[in-house]
Amino acid sequence: MSVDPHSDLVISPTTDSRRLDVVDLLRGIAIILMSLDHVREFLQAEQVNPLNLGETTVALFFTRWITHFCPSIFILLAGVGASLGLSKNKSRFRQSLFLILRGLWLVFLELTVVHVGWFFNLQFQSGVAQVIWAIGWSMVGLGLMFFLPKRIILIFGLLLIFGHNAFDGILSSRFGSFGWIWTVLHAAGPVQWGHFSIYVAYPLIPWMGVMAVGFGFGDLLKKPPQTRSPIIVGIGFGMILLFGLLRGGNLYGDPVAWTPQSSTAFSILSFLNCHKYPPSLSFLLMTLGPVLAFWPLLERWRGPVADFITTFGRVPLFFYLAHLFVIHGLTLAIVSFQANPLPNWLWSFPPGHAGPGCGVTLPYLYLIWLEIVLIHYPLCRIYGSLKKRYPDSLLRFL
Repeated sequence: MSVDPHSDLVISPTTDSRRLDVVDLLRGIAIILMSLDHVREFLQAEQVNPLNLGETTVALFFTRWITHFCPSIFILLAGVGASLGLSKNKSRFRQSLFLILRGLWLVFLELTVVHVGWFFNLQFQSGVAQVIWAIGWSMVGLGLMFFLPKRIILIFGLLLIFGHNAFDGILSSRFGSFGWIWTVLHAAGPVQWGHFSIYVAYPLIPWMGVMAVGFGFGDLLKKPPQTRSPIIVGIGFGMILLFGLLRGGNLYGDPVAWTPQSSTAFSILSFLNCHKYPPSLSFLLMTLGPVLAFWPLLERWRGPVADFITTFGRVPLFFYLAHLFVIHGLTLAIVSFQANPLPNWLWSFPPGHAGPGCGVTLPYLYLIWLEIVLIHYPLCRIYGSLKKRYPDSLLRFL
């Protein structure tokens, strides 16, 4: 038997191996790209926001933009993994309970281990709710819907994805003391509970929709390749076309309109600069459409490079937790040679760059990123082997 590394639900050995390999491959691509964004966030020397067209460069913009695909891939595939892992030998209640507990475990990790990795301190009075938070609560939501027909779950997910931008103008303050609920679900921003505060970077409604759609999408992947491939490609290019129509005409689907800029290149950047926090409909069409359009090609990708990437995709959570500490520790080492005294932000959430006079330029960022990936490869390979050897141990929770 094989085990889906994200949902930890058992997959039948008769399952089409290409279908499973592409899930791990895509996860590997996403987690490697995410590590690029985190290297940039800690060590970027340029004192600019990569997505601010008034101060960025094309290279810096795309270094940030390419990583937009990561959360969309992660959360879609978490839903896919739950769907492919459905077992006829286990009750729906047990599988639902597993998803709920798994989701709560991820939320716990976000607020503890991930918090320490980002902040390098043990002060838990404040935090940032990011992608692991969103995956966790989305799993909880999917677990609660597990008893519904898949078609209903799919329709519900599509409604969340396509409809949530209709409520962009509603502010959390409109709900008074319950405004924090709207912030967590839709608006993004800080939430205060007594002495504890958290900045919700990943509101849940659109991401829960993506996971629900991934759960429905899993049924399509159970069809033979000659049947599913044309459908997946059609859906992918349809999403790309819809993105072009909605975004091109500023019709619907993003709270910030694109505008012509001083050059063609920067006009393209404006067009691609879709809202991520929370992800707009345009953002999700832009990031998921190409993934589905090229899905069959990824299914057929074989060779040492694909195997290398897939190694990370089999243990994405392990890589995620480990690389935060490595990158943050490396940042401490680099900045200690550049600044005296050490800036306070080294023990708090990074500001998006290393700070005045610190950090490295873009070419060195890419070199450090590649080194980070190579350093983690043997660790991920060993951990993946251990998980495969002991599939029912506590290792499956990382």
